[in-house]
Amino acid sequence: MDLQACTETLRTRVGDACGLDATLKFDCGDAGVVYIDGKAIPNAVSNEDKDADCTVGVSLDNLTAMLAGDLEPATAFMIGKLKVSGDMSVALKLQRVL
Repeated sequence: MDLQACTETLRTRVGDACGLDATLKFDCGDAGVVYIDGKAIPNAVSNEDKDADCTVGVSLDNLTAMLAGDLEPATAFMIGKLKVSGDMSVALKLQRVL
């Protein structure tokens, strides 16, 4: 799955109101970013590289695996496949989306 496919998948899952009530960015390094604005009405998902309440550093392969259900976000965090910076409580709300 490429970055655009990940973005579309997240856009579908986030919908108009995901309950995130914050901004979150998946930073996939050179592959790009996926930015979720859970404060906007309706919620928005884009590839803009903006400041976020929480940033999740993750490879595109691992983001794809999480979206496919092959990698649990909590497990990925514990084994170092993703790094969280900023508001950790926002990252915990990701379970609703992923």
